[in-house]
Amino acid sequence: MGIDTSFLWALVIIFGIMMYVVMDGFDLGVGLLFFFMKSETDRDVMMNTVAPVWDGNETWLILGGAGLFAAFPLAYAVVLSALYLPIMFMLMGLIFRGVAFEFRFKASAEKKHVWDKAFIGGSLVATFFQGVVLGAFIRGIPVVDRAYAGGPLDWLTPFALFCGLALIVTYLLLGCTWLMMKTEGQLQWHMYRLGRPLVWVLLLVIAIVSLWTPLAQDDIAERWFSLPNLLLFLPVPVLVLYFSYRLLKAIDRYSTYSPFLLTLAIVFLGYSGLGISLWPNIIPPHISIWEAASPPQSQGFALVGALFIVPIIMAYTAWSYYVFRGKVTAGDGYHH
Repeated sequence: MGIDTSFLWALVIIFGIMMYVVMDGFDLGVGLLFFFMKSETDRDVMMNTVAPVWDGNETWLILGGAGLFAAFPLAYAVVLSALYLPIMFMLMGLIFRGVAFEFRFKASAEKKHVWDKAFIGGSLVATFFQGVVLGAFIRGIPVVDRAYAGGPLDWLTPFALFCGLALIVTYLLLGCTWLMMKTEGQLQWHMYRLGRPLVWVLLLVIAIVSLWTPLAQDDIAERWFSLPNLLLFLPVPVLVLYFSYRLLKAIDRYSTYSPFLLTLAIVFLGYSGLGISLWPNIIPPHISIWEAASPPQSQGFALVGALFIVPIIMAYTAWSYYVFRGKVTAGDGYHH
């Protein structure tokens, strides 16, 4: 029995996208939270909590995209054809916020507000269109003769737009709990005050997306509500409620680390629920990872490189977080 390289590649891409959502999610959330914090000192501290790690976090997005191109070229071609515009908008947002990171610390006092707006706007656009891409992907992409069979604006649906808003709420909570862990004093207190309502809003959008998803995609409804699948999926919503309860309690206790870890657990559960709903289709609703795969020889060759580089990325990421561990205070600077 040979090695199923398509399955291994699917695991690599799923892992890469999950790492991106977890790690770039909180620094996009910090950018979104800039809107709520008007103090220049607070904004400096907020940006410095992610300044040493933000660019490394986006490595995982590149890994996911490159892996899709190498291992599942049909999925790469169809998904990019269907979602070209929202993906371009997302990348433009990431570029704006990346430039804002560097230029904000070099700008004069009277020009700094321009880069603050670029940081907020880039974070908002990138987050919203990531959610739109996700929503459009869940709804399904029409394929005829191994080519995208829809129009350039088929992604523009109420469900996809709501998924964009839902991801904004998710990243806001990730950023908020990250700052609970990384800051102190008045800024940290503001995050505790914001955290509790954000948890309730996140639970609301999770409920709406969970109800809307089976309505948007008949195959998912059939998968969710048939036995024994219904019993197998039941732990996911139960665990989401449990971790949300624990998160609210942790915020009430002014805990430092547990709010962020519990938020990560909720995000992971949402991601796993999505995976359960779509697996093994890489182009919903009907094209599986095996149908979209490149030749096994090509997958095997690229897999050797991926399995070599992923541990290096993980080691670099772990080391950077270790070096820049601890609280960030006013006056700390990573751009000077």
